[in-house]
Amino acid sequence: MSRRLVIVVRADPVICGHSGEARNLAEAARKRGFDEVRIVTWPIERLEAAGLPLKPLDSVLPYSDGITVERPEPVGDYKVVDGRYIQGLVGRLVELFTDGVPTVAMSLYLSPHTTAVTDAVEVARRTGLPVNVVTVAEAVGSDVTNVVRQCVTDGRFGAAAHVLESYLASDVCVAVSQYTKDLIVEEARLLDAMHGTRYAERCDEKVAISYPAIDASLFLGLDRAELDRRLAARGLQRDGYVFYLSRLARAKGVEDLIAGFAASEAAGGTELIIAGRGPEEEELRGIAAASPAAERIRFLTDVDDAEKPYLFAGAAAYVLPTKPRPEFIETFGIALAEKALSGGGPAITTLTGGVGEAVGDTAMIIDVDAPDQIAASIDRALGMSPAERAAWEERARAHALQFDRMNVFDRLFERVAAIDRVFA
Repeated sequence: MSRRLVIVVRADPVICGHSGEARNLAEAARKRGFDEVRIVTWPIERLEAAGLPLKPLDSVLPYSDGITVERPEPVGDYKVVDGRYIQGLVGRLVELFTDGVPTVAMSLYLSPHTTAVTDAVEVARRTGLPVNVVTVAEAVGSDVTNVVRQCVTDGRFGAAAHVLESYLASDVCVAVSQYTKDLIVEEARLLDAMHGTRYAERCDEKVAISYPAIDASLFLGLDRAELDRRLAARGLQRDGYVFYLSRLARAKGVEDLIAGFAASEAAGGTELIIAGRGPEEEELRGIAAASPAAERIRFLTDVDDAEKPYLFAGAAAYVLPTKPRPEFIETFGIALAEKALSGGGPAITTLTGGVGEAVGDTAMIIDVDAPDQIAASIDRALGMSPAERAAWEERARAHALQFDRMNVFDRLFERVAAIDRVFA
């Protein structure tokens, strides 16, 4: 019997760890015997109009055979004020769910992807056509900070109920970290206190943990000659730079990193390489230009997935001083796990949100809003002996291997297999 996996997500070229996670789950599904995988996502022009940070289209790596990316067109014209793209998405999902192929439908981000899947399943079943679908909904941090929490704060019970009911209607509910689950339950409890509902209890009972899936093979066993070649192409040398790679957003603490780097006594002969795109890019460039270390700070906006492991591996230290903000909390820290797999100098980070689950005891931990601690940690990292650095690398890599996509996929689909509509 053929089997299909449908993943609904903001996929490539969006710069987002969960875009990469969707790719990794798709590839793992093909290795585990799924006959086809369809990633259902948004048209490029819609992603551009949304202002999301995007990779150059020519830098997006190809998918394996059997994986198809679909970008359903909107439905209706200008008289439909909103929802045209959602209508296109839901319509295509209904078609996939009613064509007779046993399907696992996984959504990453509750709003709007899980709500779209839940709506599509309900419509598909009402058509009277045969429907054989198991649904998996994965909640990520911004689902809570950007949607559920806002609804609770603003007293918008209906919107919060729509998101949570769509989530709980899924056959398998997971969150990307224990921190994310705890956050969901906490916000649901506030909603319950205001309206007499039972969302906290229901979420606590049903939601499991499924860490983001990473393709460890991209980061392990990097060729030393290729590493040197790629660094040279950027004018870099091994251990000659401190590295940051993530979105350029206020919650990531890049301003603190710039200040800490400038204050580091040991970093006088090194560069700070800031890689990424995001809403605060121009503001951060201005801050860097005004820094005492301005001549040693460079921004890279064109790092692709193939180059990323080498930049991690060549760095003297990787710094992600992420901090809690109303609009965003780091609920895992995919880049930290990727860095751990790649090697290079130690990671320096905070324990914001779910970062502790991503790094365990293998990173140098600092407080939030603490440029002085960043400076001291950079000094410590640059002063490590080769043996000490190797020990940090080995511990970090051993911890991060649990997030390899095959391990994550197998654990997740043990839960799916318990629902026998697809696997019977």
